[in-house]
Amino acid sequence: MVNPKLQLMVHADNIATSSPQLSYSGVTIESVQRTDNENYLFINLLLDKDVKPGIFEIAFKHGEKTISSYTYELKARKPNSAQRQGFSSKDVVYLITPDRFANGDPSNDSIDGLKEGVNRLSKGGRHGGDLQGIIDNLDYITDMGFTQIWTMPIMENDMQTHSYHGYSTTDYYRVDPRYGSNELYVELSEKAAGQGIGIIQDVILNHIGSEHWWMKDKPSADWINNNGEFSPTSHMRESLHDPHAVKSDITRFNDGWFVPTMPDLNQRNPLLATYLIQNSIWWVEYAQLSGLRVDTYSYSDMRFLSNWTRQIMQEYPNLNVVGEEWSVNPSITSFWQKGSVRHSDYQSWLPSVMDFPTQVKLINALTKPKSWATGLRELYESLASDFVYGDPYNLVVFADNHDMSRIFSQLDEDLDLFKMAMSYVLTTRGIPQVFYGTEILMANPGTEDHGIIRSDFPGGWQDDSSSGFSGKGLSEQQIQIQGFFRKLLNWRKSSTAITQGKLAHYTPQNGLYVYFRYTQEQRVMVILNKNDSITDLPLERYTEMLNGAKTAKNVLTDQHISLGQALSIAAKSALILELQ
Repeated sequence: MVNPKLQLMVHADNIATSSPQLSYSGVTIESVQRTDNENYLFINLLLDKDVKPGIFEIAFKHGEKTISSYTYELKARKPNSAQRQGFSSKDVVYLITPDRFANGDPSNDSIDGLKEGVNRLSKGGRHGGDLQGIIDNLDYITDMGFTQIWTMPIMENDMQTHSYHGYSTTDYYRVDPRYGSNELYVELSEKAAGQGIGIIQDVILNHIGSEHWWMKDKPSADWINNNGEFSPTSHMRESLHDPHAVKSDITRFNDGWFVPTMPDLNQRNPLLATYLIQNSIWWVEYAQLSGLRVDTYSYSDMRFLSNWTRQIMQEYPNLNVVGEEWSVNPSITSFWQKGSVRHSDYQSWLPSVMDFPTQVKLINALTKPKSWATGLRELYESLASDFVYGDPYNLVVFADNHDMSRIFSQLDEDLDLFKMAMSYVLTTRGIPQVFYGTEILMANPGTEDHGIIRSDFPGGWQDDSSSGFSGKGLSEQQIQIQGFFRKLLNWRKSSTAITQGKLAHYTPQNGLYVYFRYTQEQRVMVILNKNDSITDLPLERYTEMLNGAKTAKNVLTDQHISLGQALSIAAKSALILELQ
């Protein structure tokens, strides 16, 4: 790796009383660190730049006597690994809840030794979906036009209940056996790559599960915030930026726990910080990842986040990493992105953030009545705020995700508004993310329960009466929308204007919002009509961006139309035109 230093955490009874020794060309023990827990020893190795892959033994000694030994392997890197290309605006990300997508291997639904078994009748239980289920349906994902897969966390979550969501890690280096194995995760990555699909791993730096093995024997007294006792976070992320904030408010936000079963990690401890940094780098290298998505980004220590992103980007300059900062204030969201103008001397190497401000503006724009301050104007205002971001074209845009009501439900199951929303997400600036099942109108009517929002994808289980994969039992509407996604996503792949181009937009007028995506080779015009009736759009105003185009192709219908003096735009619709 670029960083020649490697820190090993060693855990064994009274291991701190020993002295480690090794003999391997190119590897030296630079120092050894101990904590207030004699069951831990931290070995700091220095690796020469020409060190060879191989296996060596670390002996733990009392004087001349070896009391224990461990065989350690330095693995070879794949060619050009450091130069891997991360996900980008050329991609569309498919967000999957692994437990709820497809059950490819029923034999691992319940595992001896793990606390929670399968219970498909429980909305918060484990339903049996796994990595094999994703592998088995890669053809479907490819056919639909998705080019990246972001799964909710796949690390071991050996919790008593609600372990399916994955956000209570109990082992950072082990894929949960109910999903498969580390080797199967690599197989997924390799087979996905063979179909032009990258894998994005969901990373949790802020907290662990209360059943993590650390909690039974903490590496040090300060490993967990608040002395290892539950004290809730305030969720007041604004305190980090508030010029009038008191220190105690900042501490309560950063150091507080989400819930009693999610102990909050103290990343100010340099040993823990190194562990988390090395773990993320190891997974990128081992599983050949195309990116990372970081859960609850701002809840971790700020200086740690700066160091974590810096070291990852030093190893993989072209990787993409997106942080989740659930704020609808673009000034707060943009703070974390590299290149943004900040109110402090905080250094960020984070390439991307989730665009929550645009998500809420999109819903407001489509559901609130038109006025001087509401309607499509809100969508326009969201993009007009892009000046606060270091790179707005590298934001992840979405209509919904795994933590909120599905977009079809947010729009009261209005099919026209749904198509407008998804047309916007898939053609605006940034990297689109689509939650699994959106392409077949999955919804959560009458509830915001996460177990219902993350319902099973139909067809992922052998006894399902309908299937999103084959189309069996789907309604006409579902088949229509699936075709809509397939057409738009596969066209998007070949559109340089959408995947690489700039965006120019016009202030909304008369219930219409018009924007253009363009490169030297291609121009695309997108028209959103919020009105309940057909509305004429005079084209004279758009002469500059039309750039002399006389005809255009409707991307969704392949119909060729003449660009005369005006266009008639259907009620509550999005028209996507490839200018010719």
